[in-house]
Amino acid sequence: MKFTVLTLFPEIPRAFFEASIMAKAVEKGIIAYDLVNIRDFAFDRHKTCDDKPYGGGAGQLLMAEPLGRALDSVKAYKKHVIYVTPSGKPFTQKKAQELSQKDEIVLVCGRYEGIDQRIIDLYVDDEISIGDYVMSSGELAATVIVDSVYRLVENVITPESLDEESYSDGLLEYPQYTHPAVYKDLAVPEVLTGGNHELIRKWRLKKRLQKTLANRPDLISSARAQGLLTTEAEKMIEELLEMHLQKHEGRKRRGKKPSVN
Repeated sequence: MKFTVLTLFPEIPRAFFEASIMAKAVEKGIIAYDLVNIRDFAFDRHKTCDDKPYGGGAGQLLMAEPLGRALDSVKAYKKHVIYVTPSGKPFTQKKAQELSQKDEIVLVCGRYEGIDQRIIDLYVDDEISIGDYVMSSGELAATVIVDSVYRLVENVITPESLDEESYSDGLLEYPQYTHPAVYKDLAVPEVLTGGNHELIRKWRLKKRLQKTLANRPDLISSARAQGLLTTEAEKMIEELLEMHLQKHEGRKRRGKKPSVN
């Protein structure tokens, strides 16, 4: 798989491609990348790539001509082009899995107030947002997408490591522990050291459900709609909700002030 990143600041994504698991994937030939400096396609000696928007308004836009020439240089019309932007569709694990099946992806990194709409109309296949917030660096957002996608490419990471990650089946991941067995008087849960794999499986499922209910209850509804929850999982959810209700009622009773006659 190949990633091509179009950017005004290639030094930002370069550090990512040259480090850690990504560097190993590149070395093995599983992943390839190209960093294209949009300034190399500017017309003037100052390498100008931005200008004021028509109609007025604050800030600058990346101009169509340098960016279009950069896209043409990498034959973007033959590849899947992504523009990372706060106004794009939300990025999800499902989208990452979909993109991991592509042979080549081109990412356009915006800056300032964004890019000329005509580039989006002519070249872009996907407008993607990594969250409901605004960043000054399209490079960081592009790197988030690359990192989520490349690790799903075959032979980058062992399949077992991906099986029970957050979002892999609609739920968040369970808590993890390693040595030492006791840290600051906190011990690793006994079930994880007992060697009973069935009990460990049940404990992990229950913890995944518990964390998802607490942090992302919307994912439970989504998992139900997709038929991802087993009968066992549904039963655990009932038990967890009942426990939560009992704790809540207990706190209410303890917090009640005695009545005054």
